[in-house]
Amino acid sequence: MKAIKYILFLLLILIIGLSIYVAVQPNDYKFSRNRIIEAPVSIIYNKVNDFKQWPEFSPWLEQDKEATLTYSDNSVGKGSSYSWNGAVLGEGSMTTLNTDVNSLINQKIEFIKPFEANADIDWTFEPSGKDTKVTWQMKGKLDFVTKIFTMFSGSIESNTGPDFERGLFKLDSVVQAEMKVYSIKTEGITQHSGGYYLYTTKSCKFSDFEKNMTAMLPKVGAYAMTHNVTMAGPPFILYHKWDEENDTVMFSTCVPTNSKVTTDEEEILTGKLDSFKAVKTVLTGNYSNLKEAWETTMKYIADNNLEMVETGSMLETYLTDPMSELNPAKWVTEIYVEVKEE
Repeated sequence: MKAIKYILFLLLILIIGLSIYVAVQPNDYKFSRNRIIEAPVSIIYNKVNDFKQWPEFSPWLEQDKEATLTYSDNSVGKGSSYSWNGAVLGEGSMTTLNTDVNSLINQKIEFIKPFEANADIDWTFEPSGKDTKVTWQMKGKLDFVTKIFTMFSGSIESNTGPDFERGLFKLDSVVQAEMKVYSIKTEGITQHSGGYYLYTTKSCKFSDFEKNMTAMLPKVGAYAMTHNVTMAGPPFILYHKWDEENDTVMFSTCVPTNSKVTTDEEEILTGKLDSFKAVKTVLTGNYSNLKEAWETTMKYIADNNLEMVETGSMLETYLTDPMSELNPAKWVTEIYVEVKEE
């Protein structure tokens, strides 16, 4: 009998000691994970800010693909929310409390089943050149029961941190894949209207083309703006010579104008394109796919027994301004290759 009382006494001491130990543990927790993603901040921010896109990168929804999701009418930005109910995830909801465009998203996550709890979620976005540092942070309070749970199963960070890392990895992968999406469509024969244009010309190696083109095109556009010249459409590249054998290309960067303009700079000249019959191809996507777009155009010409005009016009017209549309998947470029009249 004394032995039983002794064991009960020791057990009581153990329980009291454990309770005291648990009680003095920190009441708050806070941790974060970050990842450098090679993409414009606006693309990443817009994806995270739209709850309907969360299934693409959420590490938890990946674990419970059968979970039922319900979105608020406004699933983007402040006040938006979504809730879930699944065998693995249980039941809960996420609500966006505050946003600072391309900088911060503050959210509240609430768990209902199998246990009740809540936490604050912060996303921060720090652009640096072509990259964006994305930080995913979670913070909250620990009640007595949760403290006991973490004693045996590990801290909130040790259990949830890997999910954050997985989510950021998936976010990176999804964004990269979306920016690489492109399409090429040859629309067939069309009539290019031609017209006057301002231009500057250069010859260079193919390897130097992009560097020279990106430096020259803004220069022509700036001349038009500073001299109050009305631009009649989007800028374009006019190819004069394309010599792969000797690794040289001669081209002009051009801005179309409504009328003939007399320029006062030696490097900025005025030209005119006569209207011409052309095969037109539209590339929607990154400029890195232009080579394939040109190959597709040439194949169409050959397959349809068309004949290119020797020294005829070959254009790339850039309908999208990359400075205002940062997602390369949405850039639109038109290719025109002059062919002979039938």
